[in-house]
Amino acid sequence: MTEPLRCRPPAIATVQVDDANVRVTRWDFPPGSETGWHRHGMAYVVVPVTDGKMLLELPGGQTMTNELKAGVAYARAAGVEHNVINAGDTPFAFVETELKHLIG
Repeated sequence: MTEPLRCRPPAIATVQVDDANVRVTRWDFPPGSETGWHRHGMAYVVVPVTDGKMLLELPGGQTMTNELKAGVAYARAAGVEHNVINAGDTPFAFVETELKHLIG
């Protein structure tokens, strides 16, 4: 059986810095929006700008919900694959810093 077609609005990515060392992107998520499936080629740090309810779709059909808290950072290794969705009723935003020298 095939997956049903889902049409969510895209989250808004604004690249703020992109140099030899880092790429810094602000992500703004209106309610119900998503990044779309992607794999991180670099280690990265996320700092939420606002509180929010984030739903992660993971490989194999798994899902995970996280409550984002403004200013509470977290880090992930390269290779993470997911789709990030705003599962709340209010917009949220975070700033993602990808570390170019920690690839793979």
